[in-house]
Amino acid sequence: MPLNNKDLTENGLAPTGNSGRVLLLACGALAHEILTLIKINGWSHMDLTCLPANYHLYPDKIPPAIEAAVIKHRADYDDIFVVYADCGTGGKLLDMCKKLGVNMVKGPHCYSFFEGNEKFAKIAEDECTAFYLTDFLVRQFDAFVWKPMGLDRHPELLDMYFGNYTKLVYQAQTNDAKLSEKAEQCAARLGLAYERRFTGYGDLEAVLAPL
Repeated sequence: MPLNNKDLTENGLAPTGNSGRVLLLACGALAHEILTLIKINGWSHMDLTCLPANYHLYPDKIPPAIEAAVIKHRADYDDIFVVYADCGTGGKLLDMCKKLGVNMVKGPHCYSFFEGNEKFAKIAEDECTAFYLTDFLVRQFDAFVWKPMGLDRHPELLDMYFGNYTKLVYQAQTNDAKLSEKAEQCAARLGLAYERRFTGYGDLEAVLAPL
């Protein structure tokens, strides 16, 4: 059960009233997109704090890091919203958010909410052999895919990691020709067919707007 205001006050977590200011606690991989949405929509009452983007490689780190951030910042904001989906935590992040009395993005991961959770749920079974990249992951392909998997040192592992994949789907948040070209190069490096799919910000803007 989420903590109520009395529970939050007793635990030193209660909001103190800050003229409607909202803190977004987000994955660092979403920073560019969130800052863009804040700017184009004039959401001047929102601030952004990001956890390291590489936590998606270590999902067990996400719930305790969110807990620490909420406790640290609670008194400075009227509302805190967690801009993570489940992201491999196996429901632990949702449980933590309920404990803290804060809300989070719905869905299994960012690929789903960029596509739109409802749409992604319908196509997920047919795309079980698809490997997804977002704008961020295209930009940071070597740092967040190639090197962490050891493919820079052991290219012979490529077939073991990606042998069961058939295509790379680039979920483009922006219409950037250079990113599209790089995404196609990423597909070629992985030996996969390439598909570019413009998703824009998917459910992300719709989720943040009511805040």
